[in-house]
Amino acid sequence: MRVLLQRSRQAQVKIGETVVGEIDHGYVLLVGIEDADTDKDVAYLVRKITNLRVFEDAGGKMNLSIQAVSGSILSVSQFTLYADTRKGNRPSFTAAGQPAFAKEMYQKFNEQLRAAGLTVATGEFGADMQVSLVNDGPVTIWFDTNQIR
Repeated sequence: MRVLLQRSRQAQVKIGETVVGEIDHGYVLLVGIEDADTDKDVAYLVRKITNLRVFEDAGGKMNLSIQAVSGSILSVSQFTLYADTRKGNRPSFTAAGQPAFAKEMYQKFNEQLRAAGLTVATGEFGADMQVSLVNDGPVTIWFDTNQIR
């Protein structure tokens, strides 16, 4: 699994002109799934993301988790995180998970974030979406479970 986390002050995802998910402050997560992903990958990322300390404490140091600041998550599926651009000018997406499997894993990921006590808004899996956010910091962090296997 690959997740691109962005700390945000506000964010929303639209399909057409309809807002389908929005948060005030917290994280925007762009989530990519590959067919080799397992429940262990989901659990690892949920643990890392819920405990990540990138919000400022009273001293201005990044020392607080999303739960400590009562933040929310906007989770958006994004198969393009598995783009392979090594050959030619048109990216290949063959490494991205098959849609049915990827959707199931994406839903598990979001359910486990909710089970950890977080408010999670989402886009719509497989839809053409417009995501807007105010990246706070900016803070942007990359997670790839292939690095832990």
